[in-house]
Order: sequence, then C-alpha cells, then structure tokens
Amino acid sequence: MNVFRLEEMSSEALDRLDRDRTVVILTVSPLEEHGPHLPLGVDAFVGRYFAESVAGRITADRPGWTAVLVPTLHLGTFTFNATGTIRVRQRVVRDAVVDYGRSLARSGFRHILVANGHGGPGHLVALEEASAIVSRRHGVTMASLTGELAWQFLRGGFRERIEQKLSRPLTAAERQAFADDAHGGLWETSIMLCLRPDLVDPGFRDLPPARYPLARRLVPNYPLRDGGRGYVGHPALADPAFAAVTSAVLMDVAMRVVDGLLDGAVRPGQHRSPFYRIPLFRTNFWSVTALAAGLGAAGALAWRRGRTRS
Repeated sequence: MNVFRLEEMSSEALDRLDRDRTVVILTVSPLEEHGPHLPLGVDAFVGRYFAESVAGRITADRPGWTAVLVPTLHLGTFTFNATGTIRVRQRVVRDAVVDYGRSLARSGFRHILVANGHGGPGHLVALEEASAIVSRRHGVTMASLTGELAWQFLRGGFRERIEQKLSRPLTAAERQAFADDAHGGLWETSIMLCLRPDLVDPGFRDLPPARYPLARRLVPNYPLRDGGRGYVGHPALADPAFAAVTSAVLMDVAMRVVDGLLDGAVRPGQHRSPFYRIPLFRTNFWSVTALAAGLGAAGALAWRRGRTRS
C-alpha cells in the first residue's frame, strides 16, 4: 500500500512522488475534555483514524496512487473548557491550516484533504475557510471532508444506511441516544472502544444519560455547568460493533466526495457544513463587526460635530 507518513520521508523521496496521483491528508483536531471516561485526544484519534481509512481506500481503489499522511495538528476551536482542554483561537486554527496547505501547494501537491474529529461549528468553518483560501490562491484542490458529514450524521441523516448494515432497525433506546448524541456519548465512546479500549474508563457503563435541549446547548460550556460532567448523550450504551457499522457508512459517504474531488467532478467548496453560511461562525465576524461599529460611531460623531458647527 502506498501510504506514507510525511515526517518519515526525506525531502527527495517526497519530491519523487507523482503530483497528479498523490493525495496529502492533514488531520486537525483539538485536545479537549470528553467526560470522565474518555481521554483528551478523542477527536485527534478519530480524525487520524478517518485520515488513515481514506488513505487506505484511495490507494486500494486507485492503482498507482499514493497517499501522504501529515502529522496530526492538535489544534481546535469552539471547545468545551476544562482541565486539559487546549483553547485555540479560531483565527489561529484557520491560519495554521492555510500555512500547511500553502506549503504543500507550493511543493506542487494538487490534492490536499483535511480530516477532523471535532464538531465545533467554528472549528468546522475554520477548516473550510482555510481550504477555500488555499484552493483559490494556489489553484489546487484542498477540501475539508468532515463538516457536512458530521452535520448529517448527528442529525440522523444516515440512519437508514446504518440500519441496513446492521440488518435490523435501531431500537427505541438507540434512536433516542442518536438524537441526544453530541459529545462523549454513544458514538465517541463506541469508536474509542474500537480504536483505544485501553483509554476508556470502564466506569462508562455506570454513567447516566446527559440530555440537553437546544436552548441549553446554546449556553457556553453547557455540559460542564450545574454539576455536568462534560459529556452529552448516552455513553453507557456504547458498543464497538455499532462504531464499526457507523464508521463503514461514514467512509462510504466520504469516499463518494473524495472520488469526486480527485476526478474533478466535485468542487473543493461543494460539501461544506451549514455553519459556513452563517456569518456568526466566520473567522472575521467579530473583527469586522467591531470595525463597522467603530466606523459607524466615528461617522456619527463627525456628523454631530458638523451639525454643531453649522
């Protein structure tokens, strides 16, 4: 399998790769609390697993193609803040990914994918903004894969496909857990039982459901307030078999997008999260708003002074 790790290659070895048939995959995910039962690196583990899976599928399905995995960037924004969470500004995330993408593009790489395991709205947008900037400025295909995918998954958009792979309908308890899931709950606990069971505290089976209505979820750091333990959903229902099935569904959907990108049938910005279209989640929103407010105040002051003089 032609899958390489960037940090293990020499500059000359990297330079020998066929740029038209090489995909570079960058994982960008934060270190963040995930309840009392999961490690801080959940999002990074999941993002890296996603990147490795995509790399394996590309090189298996496309003879002669190569995939290069870039070391994980432990950067993320819009996180829940507790001991161990590394808080990073949205602009820093965007600019770091731009710099990585720009460096790869200047080295001649034309296909750059961004993998991620974190669902924070501003984080998804930062990755999508960075990908758009690099694609536009350097004429390459750089795309963040997980924004639209995560949104559809958490909203239950793949439930029928999951049930088909399970060969049974989801139980009422599973459907409820799916609806409540968001952070350190059913799915993330399940996937960690697959990837790193040694890092999952066995006490997860005793954790009660943590359910939050939409209005509560708009409150900053909501799963850690009022005695919350930092998770959202039903970790006690976690099952590695469930993670295996859902991961297979997610990969099938993701590879349709990846194949479209590599074949030129899908534009880099065609599959973005819905948050990209909401100004509040854009990187420059608050700075532009502050500038506009300052200019408006200065204009109003100048107008009042002019009226006074007249």
